[in-house]
Amino acid sequence: MPKLSRNDLEERVGKALLASNVSPDNAATVARALVAAEIDGQVGHGLSRVSSYCAQSASGKVNGHAVPTAEARGTAFTLIDAANGFAFPAVELAIDRVALMAETAGIAAAAVTRSHHCGQAGAHVEALAERGCVAMLFANTPKAMAPWGGNAPLFGTNPIAFATPQKDAAPLVIDLSLSKVARGKVMAASKRGEPIPEGWALDAEGNTTTDPKAALAGSMIPMGDAKGAALALMVELLAAGLGGAKFGHEAASFLSAEGDAPDTGQLLIAFDVSTVAGDDYLPRIGALLSAMLDQDGTRLPGTKRLSLREAARDGIEISDTVLAEIDAIAAG
Repeated sequence: MPKLSRNDLEERVGKALLASNVSPDNAATVARALVAAEIDGQVGHGLSRVSSYCAQSASGKVNGHAVPTAEARGTAFTLIDAANGFAFPAVELAIDRVALMAETAGIAAAAVTRSHHCGQAGAHVEALAERGCVAMLFANTPKAMAPWGGNAPLFGTNPIAFATPQKDAAPLVIDLSLSKVARGKVMAASKRGEPIPEGWALDAEGNTTTDPKAALAGSMIPMGDAKGAALALMVELLAAGLGGAKFGHEAASFLSAEGDAPDTGQLLIAFDVSTVAGDDYLPRIGALLSAMLDQDGTRLPGTKRLSLREAARDGIEISDTVLAEIDAIAAG
């Protein structure tokens, strides 16, 4: 497999997006997000998304030239309109507004509406943690999971992410999908032509399957069974309900170029640590995390991404197939 630098990969992805009716600013933002996810090992949110993103912008399902706008509602809440464009520019605007409001109010939130796939959810809360906030993100996605006891997809896989600053260390990041695995992993396996483990998903008839194409046409299995399905409902209400976005069963696919814009939503909540908790917070959580790590076999969630980032300094290995696909789109 070829090994490319981060800058080279971002440039190639950016060219593919530019060739697909995406503005230069949006192409750069989206390319940074997809390459960052690939580096962090989140391949389902990485370069496997380039072809579908480009197809959706080329068809007009996603507005590649959208410019997100912000509307203040109250003193500590902002509604961000992604204007049916890619989620990343809108989420970046939400991060900026939330961090600034939290400095004054202690806590702040932003709902993003008329949005799209927001990729690696942990990256967004990590950005807020780097600005001194404890942060949470809730995102709804097109239907992929049935309610517990039901037989047809209704909820998205609906990721939840959390991050906190640490003293003299990178932020602690927790990023999880409410299906047993993220649907992006199934999509990535489908692109590679590889089977998925049993227990990840059901086919359209409700049978367990190891065929990723059958899984994408069927239903993901919720993490924690009934508890995961209940959390997925909660995320629908937070991410889509508060901002007026479409619920998962109303939203068009993130994968195909056909149909209406998905119009999904994200909700970001941030607590400014210095305002809310003061100087004691970082030492106290440091002591808790140290007590956790004192037990053999434990590790902090999300730490693998840090070692992968370090390894990526020497280049990122990309499959010939994925790279050829990106370059072909860029070439028109």
